[in-house]
Amino acid sequence: METSTAGGGGGRAARSAWRTAALWGGAGLATLVLGNLVLRVPLGVGDRIADPAAMLAAASVLTATLLVRRAPLATLVLTLGFGVAVVFLYYSPGVASVPVLAAAGALGRVAVVRSRRAALAAVGATVLVLILVQLARPVEGGPALVLVQGQLPVVVLAWLVGDSVRRSREAAAQAHAAATEQALTDERLRIARELHDMVAHSIGIIAIQAGVGSRVIDTRPDQARDALQAIEATSRDTLSSLRRTLVALRRGGPAPLAPAPGLDGLERLAAATAGDTGLRIDVAVSGRRRPLPQDVELAAYRIVQEALTNTVRHARARHCRVGVAYEDGALALDITDDGRSSPAQEGGSGFGITGMRERAALLGGSLDAGPLPAGGFRVAAVLPLPATAVPAATAPATAPAAEEAR
Repeated sequence: METSTAGGGGGRAARSAWRTAALWGGAGLATLVLGNLVLRVPLGVGDRIADPAAMLAAASVLTATLLVRRAPLATLVLTLGFGVAVVFLYYSPGVASVPVLAAAGALGRVAVVRSRRAALAAVGATVLVLILVQLARPVEGGPALVLVQGQLPVVVLAWLVGDSVRRSREAAAQAHAAATEQALTDERLRIARELHDMVAHSIGIIAIQAGVGSRVIDTRPDQARDALQAIEATSRDTLSSLRRTLVALRRGGPAPLAPAPGLDGLERLAAATAGDTGLRIDVAVSGRRRPLPQDVELAAYRIVQEALTNTVRHARARHCRVGVAYEDGALALDITDDGRSSPAQEGGSGFGITGMRERAALLGGSLDAGPLPAGGFRVAAVLPLPATAVPAATAPATAPAAEEAR
């Protein structure tokens, strides 16, 4: 949208400059015609210029200058009428070239703002008028020579320029519409991806904790109480995140600020995911740990979150390892478990693997997911780090909750 706004501002400035130039040019041309009237300097064909003829020529220029933007067709008719009047009433073919030039400018404007069919009709009518005038009032050299050498090229050139401007505007409008539609599509995918990761993970934890609580509620009530407390905490966090997201989407403005999840929260994520499920999750970090761009932090967190969710829900694993490697120019993630692979975990029927791949691709990275030869499942992602990116440590500590709607 910003690009569109900036482009729109530049287009408005260019149009304003064009209108200013046209106004001053028209006024200057009218001044020249009126000056010719005062000084009695002959123009074109003939030995003298009648004063009323020059006045009509000046009136045609002023009319074109003042009305061509709002009423180009009316301006075309009026300027042609002035030209015909100059020729038939005062027999000043040379001065009549001035209204013809003004009519050509109006014709170019018609080609810009009207359809090609309407513009071609206007061109045809203009050429017909010029031919009839030349046949009715022939000048030295014959009407054909005057038309071919002077008037027709001006009319055709004006139409060609106007038609080119119209096609350029149409192409720009189509490109803007396509860019807007693509931006809306990207935003929908961003929201769907983030909601899936956030809600699916939370619902998975709730389902697992509910299963644990139902199994031990009679024999180990303390453990069942812990499971219920975990369900309550997860539900509250999820509802709070959803509420912030929905408020931001409904208002269409800035969302309340909320912490953006990142790699610092992986230990808490692992503990919350494992809970009382019996799954042991180890988080191993290698390389020189350093602040990363916020979009990389968020993508890495969501990829790990989705991989752990799939492990808990589908793999029936006992052990899961989350590897985070800070490499030169990239962040490498490696999540493996010792469970059994399932179609859902491999992304055959869900959106989890697809969403993870999209997150990696948006950053120019890659993601591979599939079963291991010796059993278990592996998700490996590489997220490149821009050399000039602003690290998360230098960015604001909080981000809009709508960011979680990506």
